[in-house]
Amino acid sequence: MLKHRLIFGPIMIAALIGVVIADALLDSVDLTDSPLQDLFLGRTYLPAGLLMLLCFAALVVLGSRELCVIFRAKAVIIDTPVIILSGLLGLVLFFAIPHGLGSQTAVAIYGTAMVGLFMATLVIHSRRGRTQGAIHAAAAAMFTFVYLGVLPGYLIAIRSWHSAWTLVAVIGIIKACDIGAYFTGLAIGKHKLIPWLSPKKTWEGLIGGMVLSAVLATALAALGNHYEVTGYWARHEAGRSFVSVSYPLWFVFPAGLALGLIGQFGDLVASLFKRDAGIKDSGRAVPGFGGVLDVIDSPIVVAPFAYWLLMLTRVL
Repeated sequence: MLKHRLIFGPIMIAALIGVVIADALLDSVDLTDSPLQDLFLGRTYLPAGLLMLLCFAALVVLGSRELCVIFRAKAVIIDTPVIILSGLLGLVLFFAIPHGLGSQTAVAIYGTAMVGLFMATLVIHSRRGRTQGAIHAAAAAMFTFVYLGVLPGYLIAIRSWHSAWTLVAVIGIIKACDIGAYFTGLAIGKHKLIPWLSPKKTWEGLIGGMVLSAVLATALAALGNHYEVTGYWARHEAGRSFVSVSYPLWFVFPAGLALGLIGQFGDLVASLFKRDAGIKDSGRAVPGFGGVLDVIDSPIVVAPFAYWLLMLTRVL
């Protein structure tokens, strides 16, 4: 397993960096007098994170298929296309709802989508007179909407308002805890964290992972401050402009600790789901790591917390 992690880990990092570079280049595309300008509601620029959205959508599709395996292991009768649609709907709404809408309207749109999904799931499930498992099917759709839609949607929201490099830094800080916990646990791990849930995790590994996350967060913030690549998009009538923000390092270090800790909680949440279903890994899509859910379990749970941390830095 370690051999595969050492091979496929760098490959995934390289792929992520490649996507981020391409996504960042789209920020500079000018749509003035272009046929695409009408498609994007008269904007002279592409929405930030368009390419990232497509990549996350692909992950949601793969992750939804793995969730179906977990659901079926618990004898939940579900339709795979409905589960995939549930995840995609929650994700895409984060990107598609116009930023100029009032909060009440935005919440109403999201709520209406959830109600529509709930009703559609019941109708699809009960076709041809099938009644058994209707409650479970509806619950599975709502679960997927939140777990694989709303949660990763916060990562899309981060990208929509910040540079592409801010998003990759957030993901890197979270995954650094996984790496630090894994190797620290191998080296000096003795005291089990939660043996009945994840027998390989140790307190030493958790502390080592959190420290690595904090150190990486501080280093990335220092670099971002120096090269003025950290900040957010400010939108106005004339278009948008990038506002540079210098992140205080005294705030970044404990924030890195918190991101690492919550990321480990996300990993434990996924372990809870898998143990309940009686399976070890969510899939085999990523050698050495398991399935797609095994890779994204920590970032998606941390995403809402990371979003509000970044919002908080605007007023520090």
